[in-house]
Amino acid sequence: MDCREIESLLPDYLQRSSSEAATREVEAHLASCAACREEVALWNALETVPAEQPSPVLRRNFEAMLDAYRQGRERVSQPKAEVFGWHWLRVFVPAAAALALLAIGFLAGMYVNRSRSDATELASLHRELTSTRQMVALSMLQQQSASDRLQGVSWSRRVESDPQVIDALLHTLRYDTSVDVRLAALDALRRYADQGPVRSRIEDSLPNERSPLVQIALVDLMVDLRDKSAVEKLKAFERTPDLHPTVRQRVEWGIHQLNRG
Repeated sequence: MDCREIESLLPDYLQRSSSEAATREVEAHLASCAACREEVALWNALETVPAEQPSPVLRRNFEAMLDAYRQGRERVSQPKAEVFGWHWLRVFVPAAAALALLAIGFLAGMYVNRSRSDATELASLHRELTSTRQMVALSMLQQQSASDRLQGVSWSRRVESDPQVIDALLHTLRYDTSVDVRLAALDALRRYADQGPVRSRIEDSLPNERSPLVQIALVDLMVDLRDKSAVEKLKAFERTPDLHPTVRQRVEWGIHQLNRG
């Protein structure tokens, strides 16, 4: 079996749920394939990475958010004008923007069915649609909930190359408190990595990253980009004190891959 066929068997093998025949096939392949052995060793080592625990600051922020939510619920029952202030605008913007997006799409469909000749009006509708998508993405990326911010990353994929959205994704990659959100932002930024300034800012986020999972994802992206200038950045990062052994191994691999290519 070749590497591609073995790759489909690895998830069950790593979880020790594969059949005896499949296990023998995988182990026979690993005995003769250094690349696949290294991949299995990496995933086995990742199991030893300690789970990241929320800091006291995050807990205080969460309690503050919960208190604000309770106060907001109490104010909803009071017929006062201030209920519809800026605090609630931040909550309703994503929903309102999504409804606007649906309305624009519906109107655009009606218009196209009625007249396909007016290119100017169609271009205007396209700009409105793009602007609405941008607004939803930027708004969701600023929400307090990590799941909402993940939706914001997903919305960013629907926006064509936009400087504000790219900046928001780069900020999310560097400063977001959720590992999952940072990984999603990094994946979304891949399509812009051919732009020199964007690639440089992605790579510059590595020294400040503390999650081994995101660190490894950043190293893999540098290798995928075949950016020779990243070698010095990886060598500098390799000297980081207390670097997780698995990450250090991946950095060494990345340096070797970039020097070889």
